[in-house]
Amino acid sequence: MHEESAKPTITHHVQGAGGRYVAALAGEVEQGYLEWEPGGEKGGREVRIAAHTIVPRAIGGRGVAGALVERLVEDAGRQGFLIRPDCSYVARKFAENSDWAPLRA
Repeated sequence: MHEESAKPTITHHVQGAGGRYVAALAGEVEQGYLEWEPGGEKGGREVRIAAHTIVPRAIGGRGVAGALVERLVEDAGRQGFLIRPDCSYVARKFAENSDWAPLRA
């Protein structure tokens, strides 16, 4: 049985000009990830394109994808970049969280 309230540990890995947020759950081999790519600039601010959010079925349904998007948004707020949500899941989370609008490219 899985503990539904267990929060994933999320790390950020720069890959070339882009990066990947990786989510790991304690006791699980599978990991989820959100990949971003450089998107130039808008209004003098860096734009990061949220390209893909992938969560393997084995760890699905436990808030992993949502936690990945929240970490990306937190980093955008702290570091001052904008997010272009090309990934349909990220776009849906932006639609659900109107307070994130200032971070949308």
